[in-house]
Amino acid sequence: MADSIAKDLSALGAPVTREDLANYRAKRVRPLELEHSAGTVYNLTPPSQGLVSQLILGIADHAGLGHYSADGADHVHTLVEATKLAFAVRDAHITDPEHMTIDPQSCLDPAYLQALAAQINPQKAAPWGEGKGPGDTVWMGVIDNAGLAVSFIQSIYHEFGSGIVLPESGLNWQNRGASFSLDPQHLLTLKPGKKPFHTLNPAAARLKDGSTMVYGTMGGDGQPQTQAAVFSRYAVFGQPLQQAVTAPRWLLGRTWGESSDTLKMESRFNDEVLNELKSRGHEVEVLNPFSETMGHAGAAVRRVNGSFEGAFDPRGNGAAAGY
Repeated sequence: MADSIAKDLSALGAPVTREDLANYRAKRVRPLELEHSAGTVYNLTPPSQGLVSQLILGIADHAGLGHYSADGADHVHTLVEATKLAFAVRDAHITDPEHMTIDPQSCLDPAYLQALAAQINPQKAAPWGEGKGPGDTVWMGVIDNAGLAVSFIQSIYHEFGSGIVLPESGLNWQNRGASFSLDPQHLLTLKPGKKPFHTLNPAAARLKDGSTMVYGTMGGDGQPQTQAAVFSRYAVFGQPLQQAVTAPRWLLGRTWGESSDTLKMESRFNDEVLNELKSRGHEVEVLNPFSETMGHAGAAVRRVNGSFEGAFDPRGNGAAAGY
């Protein structure tokens, strides 16, 4: 297979060689761990943006999210402001871990999270720049009868990846190299052997009540935001799992199919919430009731008594099933 891939890539003028393929080794890594008031939350290490998802939940937790009402303006505002702070850490630091200057796990230290949480103004939106862009992704979660839980995500980045199907193998070639920069001073500058930044971050949690949760979504910059919505609704506010996925969502910035960097809100949020967010300085853009812009989320939970709960997203093709 490697010979076939290398042959086709060479014919296309791609810089990836057979030697590159032969030198690659999959790694088993220790996940990032966030100690949250609702339990322990796990996510992937860099070069993924798993740290972003952890930071959003951790910052919001230290900002007192649990004292608010589910799906109200305070809930959304706190998570959106936490998102801005988390993205700032991402854009300053997250790259191939071999080239990072900080320990990502140290960013989940309570003192670090509290310092970021203190920057949130409960009544005013902080300035916001722009996001990183689209992704073409699928998330799956599985829990078996013995309690083994898997949170899985796969992506070729842009729609149809690079748009190239290798003739001999039939592989649709991915496009994650698009995350690199050709600016030699940039954090994500292209270098030999360097892994590209990517948005994939499947999440899992052990909750305080002893249950296990796996959850995730597609959607580029929207992934950590949707994870925060689903996790906070279920684990913090006690909503049923399907309600936590189905309920109206928001997205700060852009994801596939969108080019604006507004705070996008599904129209199922009531006018009181929308107007309150606008009054706090958010540039709110109202989208359709079940907009695919918000991603396709899913989740599964195994309770202490051995029962299971699954949820899928009505915004796209998906299912929750038991066998």
